[in-house]
Amino acid sequence: MPDIGNKAPALSGTTGDSSVLKLADLKGQWVVLYFYPKDSTPGCTSEAKDFRNLYPAFRKRHAQIVGVSRDSPKSHANFAAKQELPFPLVSDADETWCRAFDVIHEKVLYGKHHLGIVRSTFLIDPDGKLAREWRSVKVPGHAQAVLDAIPAR
Repeated sequence: MPDIGNKAPALSGTTGDSSVLKLADLKGQWVVLYFYPKDSTPGCTSEAKDFRNLYPAFRKRHAQIVGVSRDSPKSHANFAAKQELPFPLVSDADETWCRAFDVIHEKVLYGKHHLGIVRSTFLIDPDGKLAREWRSVKVPGHAQAVLDAIPAR
């Protein structure tokens, strides 16, 4: 896990449209990297819609949004199409991205323990360094808080 001020890891992954996204290719702009548990679940859908609705404001601040979960590229494609998401979703089935950012932790659902993604967001500056992180995110108001953390141009 990179510390604030350190370079983000050099990661690449397949997106919902089957292209390969390399984090290093986004250098020169702000990157909002948000990790979420599962496509098409209520909280994850709400979070994706919030980022979608604010996408024009993020672009005005020269920021790209990238969502990451362990879902398949096909699941991402369906989710992005249904929710009209204008940003890429990376499939992290092997948990490379999740482990690099330390977002896989034990969770309890209906009394059962399992490893899952803890909803988290990371802001990477145009130089490729980690600028800010939000962990154990609560969805309401989160996308706006991330936008507010990016300097206006």
